[in-house]
Amino acid sequence: MAGKIRKILVTGADGFIGSHLVEQLLLEGYDVRPFVFYNSFNSWGWLDTFPAKVKRSLDVFAGDIRDPHGVKKAMRGCGAVMHLAALIGIPYSYHSPDTYIDTNVKGTLNVLQAAKELGVSRIIHTSTSEVYGTAQFVPITEEHPLQGQSPYSASKIGADQLALSFYASFGMPITIVRPFNTYGPRQSARAVIPTIITQIAQGAKVLKLGSLHPTRDFSFVTDTARAFIAAFRSPKAIGEVINFGSNFEVSIGDVARTIAEIMNSKVKMTMDNARVRPVKSEVERLWADNTKARKLTDWIPEYAGLAGFKRGLTKTIKWFKESGHLAQYKSHLCNM
Repeated sequence: MAGKIRKILVTGADGFIGSHLVEQLLLEGYDVRPFVFYNSFNSWGWLDTFPAKVKRSLDVFAGDIRDPHGVKKAMRGCGAVMHLAALIGIPYSYHSPDTYIDTNVKGTLNVLQAAKELGVSRIIHTSTSEVYGTAQFVPITEEHPLQGQSPYSASKIGADQLALSFYASFGMPITIVRPFNTYGPRQSARAVIPTIITQIAQGAKVLKLGSLHPTRDFSFVTDTARAFIAAFRSPKAIGEVINFGSNFEVSIGDVARTIAEIMNSKVKMTMDNARVRPVKSEVERLWADNTKARKLTDWIPEYAGLAGFKRGLTKTIKWFKESGHLAQYKSHLCNM
């Protein structure tokens, strides 16, 4: 089925993972309609950094995922949709939770309803490892309990359950891709790896960070982009929730030390209270079991283990140091 689909709508295409996914889909010969957030600057987000020839070839739709009419119009003529559009900043969700419900839950409902009415042949919905909360056992399988430890994660749990309900109720060909912590070029400054890299690159000798002890399972962004396509192509993935992670656990403190080592910088670390989550909201441990992904999609991370993580970090650091990129980040501010 996936082999016959050429036109794919990608929501959130202007963002970090979305722009890399668009890139990979184009490389593999798909016809992509990127859905970007409408704004008065006519900005396509990270798609604006694509070569001019590629940009001219893009069938971009500027809209708002919260509006069902625009979503349906964008989806017309597409055989598949990969839904990545979402609000993802956890601190922002503490003071503006309504926007997370509107965007993440209602936005997902708009995508699902449009896909149902238009008879779209394949739907890939994006989840997040944050829905698991602090690990009750490791590595985390898809059977792990869901714990909404922030308004953000609660909104994603709601969106995931909506997607599963459309599969159960209407037999729609839906797969839920659940990436663990993705990193790489173009990532938002709100994330920890860009925070560390930009502070060091701009000469900081004392890094201002949040909690250093929590652990995460990091995936390089090209591995995550390949995960979406692998799930899309696998008939066995329909109706399934699938973890995509590297199966490698590392603490935030060790991440900072590894980056400093790669960048040949001697730095100290201090905990900035503005960057620390409330105690019960902090997700202390995330570590993916990717067995199901390997079995159902044949996906294997190319940047696995400590060696793979260091390769991915080296590529990310190189990108940040390239002309113009660092200037787009405000390392002295705590980005929410």
